[in-house]
Amino acid sequence: MKNDLMALLEQIERADAVVVGGGSGLSSAAGYNHYHWMPYFQKCMQDFIECYGFSSPFAGFYHCYSSPEQQWAYYARYLQAMWDAPTGQPYLDLKVILDKKDYFILTTNVDGQFNRVFDKERICSYQGDFSYLQCCQPCHDQIYMNREITAKMNQSIQGVILPSDHIPRCEECGRIMIPWVRDDTFLEGTAWKESVSRYERFLEKYIIEQPDKKVLLLELGVGEMTPSIIKLPFWDMTVKNRNVFYACLNEKKSSAPEHIKEKSLYIAQDLAVTLHDLKVF
Repeated sequence: MKNDLMALLEQIERADAVVVGGGSGLSSAAGYNHYHWMPYFQKCMQDFIECYGFSSPFAGFYHCYSSPEQQWAYYARYLQAMWDAPTGQPYLDLKVILDKKDYFILTTNVDGQFNRVFDKERICSYQGDFSYLQCCQPCHDQIYMNREITAKMNQSIQGVILPSDHIPRCEECGRIMIPWVRDDTFLEGTAWKESVSRYERFLEKYIIEQPDKKVLLLELGVGEMTPSIIKLPFWDMTVKNRNVFYACLNEKKSSAPEHIKEKSLYIAQDLAVTLHDLKVF
């Protein structure tokens, strides 16, 4: 494992640019698993777990509630838990690792952890971000930071119910607001399109306009639920560009295509340990 870490550190040092593909495994390594209960979220959501028997935080988010008052009580508590969560150490370690590198981050994470540590102009939150609300229609092209309204809602929750007059509503059409995360009503508006364009311009700068530059594609904690966003494009760029190198870091062993075997590196261990070790080497 030490040899793999040293090889990866060499690739980071040689790279002119690093493109990070951040998945849910990175937040899980920080203690914030949204697909299974871990101590932090379990403590925050205990009354909802006891009431509904949810198997995970996301199970509660996507549950079919009987009323918007029930739904928004859960949303409000879940959002507050993410606002209150300490910044995960793996994100802080990654910041040190990328120090003095030109980088861009493409992430499917929606918990806002990347935004606490890195320049927002260097992040594309492809699946949205729980820090914002949108109209459920959506009737207009705008998203809204929700920190203050989330705090007010949490002060008003009664048991597992949020009173009707505290449910956030769109100022334009009066419909109920929803968190700005991927579903069938997700707003791919100006904010989303601009972040995607920044990502595409970064790739164009280093891969198309300057093909002699060395680019490291650093995939962190990406699963295979939505491979078309990070994993498959990273493989494709590695195949097609001679100065692109691909590194996949995950807790469990990931798929390793034969056709990029000579231009890739796989490290399967706890991401928190891997990033810490890379930082201190």
